[in-house]
Amino acid sequence: MKTTGFPPGFLWGAATSSQQIEGAIGAAGRRESIWDRFATVPGNIEDGTNADVACDHYHRWREDLQLMKWLGLGAYRFSIAWPRVVPDGRGPVNPAGLDFYDGLVDALLDAGITPFATLYHWDLPQALQEAGGWANRDTVDRFLDYTAAVTARLGDRVKNWITHNEPWCISHLGHEQGCHAPGLKDPATALRASHHLLLSHGRAVPVIRGEVAGAEVGIVHNHCPAYPHSDSEGDRDAARWFDGFFNRWYLDPLFRGRYPEDVIADRVQQGDLPSAELPFVEEGDLDVISRSVDYLGVNYYSRAVFRVGPQGEPVGIRSGKPAQRNDMGWEDYPPGLRRLLVRLHEEYAVPRLYVTENGGAWSDAPDAEGRVRDHRKIRYLHGHLHAALDALDAGVPLRGYFAWSLLDNWEWAHGYPKRFGFYWVDYETQERIAKDSALWYRDVIARHGLDDELSLPV
Repeated sequence: MKTTGFPPGFLWGAATSSQQIEGAIGAAGRRESIWDRFATVPGNIEDGTNADVACDHYHRWREDLQLMKWLGLGAYRFSIAWPRVVPDGRGPVNPAGLDFYDGLVDALLDAGITPFATLYHWDLPQALQEAGGWANRDTVDRFLDYTAAVTARLGDRVKNWITHNEPWCISHLGHEQGCHAPGLKDPATALRASHHLLLSHGRAVPVIRGEVAGAEVGIVHNHCPAYPHSDSEGDRDAARWFDGFFNRWYLDPLFRGRYPEDVIADRVQQGDLPSAELPFVEEGDLDVISRSVDYLGVNYYSRAVFRVGPQGEPVGIRSGKPAQRNDMGWEDYPPGLRRLLVRLHEEYAVPRLYVTENGGAWSDAPDAEGRVRDHRKIRYLHGHLHAALDALDAGVPLRGYFAWSLLDNWEWAHGYPKRFGFYWVDYETQERIAKDSALWYRDVIARHGLDDELSLPV
């Protein structure tokens, strides 16, 4: 069987986030996040759960480090909990919160695993939300204070920094659709929040570089390539609308120093903006946002297919046959990853790229032999890693791949049933069981290559 190798130095990793795995919500000075508060409202979380314990990673991180070593990971992407480090979002830094990440970083380096630290993965301190959250420009300054505290403590060892994870989700799902924390449904507020997130990224870049010698700084976006349902003009315009709303609104300010005019026009037409003058953009903001980054992190799960609706409105349709969709309802569509990476390289001239999340949720559980035969996940990963190879062949400067996720975890508004991990977690006992996908990924990492034809574990 032919095996295709990855370039020398290509990083193999897995990713997690603090809110989803750490638990220990009230331990050692950590205070309430917006997700802790959001989970107290009946109906917000599908299974009625919260992240108070989650995977108990706060207490079990040494055990989880052994799982990383067994996989052979070269890198681990984790996030730092703002309410653990600066519990009220402003004011005194909590030394005990930084102690936790200090120990984790030392252990990762001792194990030969490169840490990639994400400063913000959605867990805003609730105290800041009560002062307006990301819709309040003051939160940008509070993010800089937090960033300075974290990088001053960890920057002598952590060189790879990510400012934000998925501003689209924070802005749209949290402030416009209301299905994520803080649960608002106001398009104008969502647009303001999106700008402040990007602005805080741009302002944080020199703070990180000032604290960290040799820092590599990036931001992570979730991107979803848009496909028209047909070649009709209406369907193509519907796909254009989604691409602007989901992708270009966040890419153009970073790499072109402007917001896309067609998206502004769409928002004015929809009544989300009073005019084409963006009221939340101040002089110099876009220069700050478009400060150079060292890399862009790309979270890719599936594509989007759009058609025009009966009133001329854009309508997303569920693509792929049922057998091609995972438990989230997302289509397994590897060609979308290649298309996305090539586009970012050719249209935006991104200096370097990492796939910082890629995966799917499947409900496979231990069988009578105690084995989790998650072969659908293996097929998904195999297809997407081949798409990554195709992008490399096309000249894309792709430097690494982080699968989502190391562990099954608390999947935000879905709760615990959606399982993305390489390790199946028994949430009652906190036992971790390596799935077949973990065995497969371990082999890919060890060989630094991928078989052209898929071979499933026996």
